[in-house]
Amino acid sequence: METPERVLRRLEFKIVRRLDGFLFGDYRGVFYGPSLDLAEVREYQPGDEVRRIDWNVTARMSRIFVRQYLEERELTAWLAVDLSPSMRFGTRRQLKRDTATEFSAVAAYIVTRHGDKAGLIGFPGRHVCMIAKTVRRRSLLFVVSDFQAKDGWEQPLRELVRRHEVIAVWVTDPAERELPDVGGLFVRDPETGEQVWVDTSDRRLRETYRNLVTAQEQKIRRAFRHAMVDTLELSTAEPLVGPLLRFISRRKRRGRWNLAGR
Repeated sequence: METPERVLRRLEFKIVRRLDGFLFGDYRGVFYGPSLDLAEVREYQPGDEVRRIDWNVTARMSRIFVRQYLEERELTAWLAVDLSPSMRFGTRRQLKRDTATEFSAVAAYIVTRHGDKAGLIGFPGRHVCMIAKTVRRRSLLFVVSDFQAKDGWEQPLRELVRRHEVIAVWVTDPAERELPDVGGLFVRDPETGEQVWVDTSDRRLRETYRNLVTAQEQKIRRAFRHAMVDTLELSTAEPLVGPLLRFISRRKRRGRWNLAGR
């Protein structure tokens, strides 16, 4: 696997310079929400972010109040990258772990070249909770994963959102969505190592597989919505720049330029 430094040198012209031009040097407003320091609470106004409601004050005053924050001068971004076996899969341009490496290198470079700090954490699959023990100060946190662990990551993700600005970077491969018709073959679960023989020429089997994949993707999307996490979807079949530009455009449309509020 390529080192982040080699990846960055290869991608600097194609991706980093295009993103810098698109962001016009103000990447913070796109990626980062409220700052660390609580300034005051004020009464709710239409358009305020629901997650900023201060429920303790609201209960005491019998009216809805929201938290206001002071602008934070220094931004720290963390790249939390899934190191589980399922990330070593890929059938298109590269493996999922290589896509994760590309994104992490580009994100870290953009953050640090603007004078802020970036850190990297590797975590094994569903054990997202280990991130909270390392990242204690409020930060911008990218969780880069395929989120294929059957369970165990949803609640820790919600807990991270309570303290950090979290963006889920969901890495997928097209072959995971459709079982090919290639006859009999052994299929291995990369997370558990379990291996089974299947007849992929069976149309009903392929349809069942497709339905299971669809249900799993819907479950992941629901988990993101419930955690109020914004999602950047990356595929091994597509270069980074397209998904990143679409993601940035979406954040801009939602008014993420203002650091002091959302």
